[in-house]
Amino acid sequence: MEKLYEGKAKVLYPEGEDTLRVYFKDEATAFNAQKRGVIPGKGVVNNKVSAALFRYLEAHGIRTHFLKELSDREMEVRRVAILPLEVILRFRAAGSFAKRYGLAEGAPLKAPLVEFSLKNDALGDPLICPEAVLALGLATEAELATLKATTLRVGELLKGFFAERSLELVDFKLEFGKKDGEILLADEISPDTMRLWDTKTGEPMDKDRFRKDLGGVEEAYQEVLRRVLGGA
Repeated sequence: MEKLYEGKAKVLYPEGEDTLRVYFKDEATAFNAQKRGVIPGKGVVNNKVSAALFRYLEAHGIRTHFLKELSDREMEVRRVAILPLEVILRFRAAGSFAKRYGLAEGAPLKAPLVEFSLKNDALGDPLICPEAVLALGLATEAELATLKATTLRVGELLKGFFAERSLELVDFKLEFGKKDGEILLADEISPDTMRLWDTKTGEPMDKDRFRKDLGGVEEAYQEVLRRVLGGA
């Protein structure tokens, strides 16, 4: 099948007239693709975790592009026009946010924080304020309000979901797309796109293990999958 698009972590193929087949790769990147590697089995984990979380969110009223799993590494999704924005929700200071403001890794925030970044690898996905989003015509005021409200609701749902599995959701990144005027949650929700810390040990169970050369990357991904599918 001729591929439609290949990114850092996924390959998209046309599936039906209005759907796509998403293939999840084992390749891993960090620091805007400056660091590259392979995490064996990552594609399987990210496909299955994303599918499970999309189903959970759909069951709680969040509209997504997800349709069904096709194989261990593939899912079928609705074809959407991806908005050129990444939406980040932070519960604690971590990663680039902690470095930006000189905070200790893991410092609690007084309230969940929604940030937007421009989806542009060449520019390093820079932060963008809502006023700039409007000025550049990247989204309307109503769409921005929907993105923020949906992201906060997703955060509330996922934080509870992971807490039941002895994992703390520290932060995560979402992408959205439009179909027939409706905004749908798209892309993936996986250890690649969020920070998850074990509530007993405080150990990261996500791509930070790859970013920081902590070791045990494959094992952490498999453990997240085990807990997502089977509980704590």
